[in-house]
Amino acid sequence: MSCSLVSNTGARIVLEDGRAVIVGRGPDTGVTDKRCSRHQVKLVACFAEQNVVVTQLGPNPSFLEGQELGRGQSGKLSHGGTLYLVNQSHPFTANFSLSSNGTAANMPKRGLKVTDKTKSTGNRRENEAQSSPTPKRSIKDFFSASPVKSSKRRLSPERGHPEPKRQRRDEDSSDRAMDEEEEERLAEEKLQQLQEFAAKSAAKESKAIEASPSSSSANACVKSSWQQTGNLLVYTAAGVTASEKIAGFDIDGCIITTKSGKVFPTAPDDWKILYPEIQPKLASLLKKGYKVVFFTNQLGIAKGKLRPEVFKSKVEDILTTLQLPVQVFVATGPGVYRKPVTGMWTHLCEKANDGVAVDLQQSFFVGDAAGRPENWAPGKKKKDFSCSDRLFALNIGLQFHTPEEFFLGWKSAPFSLPDFNPRELDSASRLYDPPSASLTSSHTEVVVAVGYPASGKSTFFHAHIIPKGYVYVNRDTLGSWQKCVAACERALRKGRSVAIDNTNPDLESRKRYVDVAKAAGASCRCFHFSASLELAKHNNRFREMAPSDSKHAKVNDMVFHSYKKHFVAPALSEGFSEILQIHFVPDFKDRQSEVLFRQFSEG
Repeated sequence: MSCSLVSNTGARIVLEDGRAVIVGRGPDTGVTDKRCSRHQVKLVACFAEQNVVVTQLGPNPSFLEGQELGRGQSGKLSHGGTLYLVNQSHPFTANFSLSSNGTAANMPKRGLKVTDKTKSTGNRRENEAQSSPTPKRSIKDFFSASPVKSSKRRLSPERGHPEPKRQRRDEDSSDRAMDEEEEERLAEEKLQQLQEFAAKSAAKESKAIEASPSSSSANACVKSSWQQTGNLLVYTAAGVTASEKIAGFDIDGCIITTKSGKVFPTAPDDWKILYPEIQPKLASLLKKGYKVVFFTNQLGIAKGKLRPEVFKSKVEDILTTLQLPVQVFVATGPGVYRKPVTGMWTHLCEKANDGVAVDLQQSFFVGDAAGRPENWAPGKKKKDFSCSDRLFALNIGLQFHTPEEFFLGWKSAPFSLPDFNPRELDSASRLYDPPSASLTSSHTEVVVAVGYPASGKSTFFHAHIIPKGYVYVNRDTLGSWQKCVAACERALRKGRSVAIDNTNPDLESRKRYVDVAKAAGASCRCFHFSASLELAKHNNRFREMAPSDSKHAKVNDMVFHSYKKHFVAPALSEGFSEILQIHFVPDFKDRQSEVLFRQFSEG
């Protein structure tokens, strides 16, 4: 059987059974109308039911047999039906044609079949489909076709283009027809049904998967589904089975790479399977009783640069191409779920493996962010962008491999771990130097803090200084250094000692308080918090992940580097009577907090 969409201008789009294709403005459709997004609709053909599920993606509505589809809505296109790509323009007619085996009536040659996006590939596959009711798959079929040339602008099709008034009215009426949540729910239900069908087809075509415990187990997931918990998305494909053995993989740079050759994808369909060895290797793991799980960071979703429904569609398309039952974990923002922190793994073990305990000794993780240096192998010019995948495995206690080592059998490459290791911080180390010094004074004084944001200044002052009657002065609370200086002056006039909890990296910022103390006849000491940049950044990320530390606002990286740029080591010559070195000594409220803190949090 074959299926294709044909326009009145002769443009033809061929669809394969159960394989999703995103269609819109471009050379494949011949549509140049800017009201039509380059990613206008998603099409998935179901040969068994002889229909195509059409899901609207673009900002302007499509029409299916006269029925308007708003963003997120889905509908079915039957044989002979017409899809208007945008508004009521650019019609495409669907056609399903059966092979000539005497089982079906003749059908018109115009039809719909989801295809790779080059016409030559589409025509070749259509001819194969017409000659055989169940086309055989070669390893090339595991790759997406070459994309049309695209630009970074394709990443945000929702921004669209200036719209005429009639078009905006069309979109408004679509919004009124159904609220967004209901649209997404219906779309998800339809896509889940289609994924279930695709998984069943895959089971029939792949002998390896038919023989695997994953597909034969009575506990296998029957229906594909998406679930969300905070900044975590979890997709469980039909056929996924719980196992004590987990084969974990990163996605970008490990399972897929860009077809464009660029570091970052230029469009949602700018991807292909990285190596031809990947699909059979994953199929072999499933046959051996492993549960195959993908773990990926997608910070662009939280930043608004990547629509979640677009990435969900991409995940489903990857698994449809692989034709394998896989579970996928997506960290959509910062926090405990983002690799190398182990939140995704913890969620898998505690809530997404049907109660089956995971055996770390039999499990492993594969990723390309492995800390390898420049020219780590012949022909490999660039160093790894980070070490987050290797650290993810290290935090969990898993055996780690790079994609080249696991899929291609390459020898282990050299790598480097971060200089800062949170496991080496000693909770019993000395708090300050010199040890003979006193943290507080019986005489009126000003204590000026110097140190990175998140170096422990506030915690230290509230634990050891403020309870002794010192007035606490902090720029984050008061808003400006001028108000801090004024607050210091008022306290000294009342005979109160003062603790200045600001970063104070340079001579100018510290001189303000030295001068105020001198004018009031009080001494001025400096508490230099010795935490390194790496430790301060780690503390900042820990605050972000630990709910008990929510009172601390997240600090932007620019603030850290601004401090480093302006820092001048404090000296007695500035007018300080004493300088103490205050060391960061971790103190934990509970075991869970310590476990989280001891993890590598950035690669």
